[in-house]
Amino acid sequence: MERIGVRELRAELSGLVKRAGAGERIIVTIDGQPVAQLGPLEAAVDELTIDDLAAKGLIIPARRADRPEPDFVMPMWAGTRLDNLVREVRGR
Repeated sequence: MERIGVRELRAELSGLVKRAGAGERIIVTIDGQPVAQLGPLEAAVDELTIDDLAAKGLIIPARRADRPEPDFVMPMWAGTRLDNLVREVRGR
């Protein structure tokens, strides 16, 4: 996901809107802090990403974005209890 400043947004608005319409998500920043997001109007419920949840204020994104993606991803469903998930990951 690309991050751009307000100045760059103004200069390239038409191209950025086309990219957003094609499904790409673009974060707009002011002084390096994310303040807005350009992207498709709605994602399907089963296609929600961390960025979607953060944009809706449902989660707080990690402060450090320079960490690599995890090797293992555990799927979670609505209503999943975290203690059961941790137990499953630990193999107990």
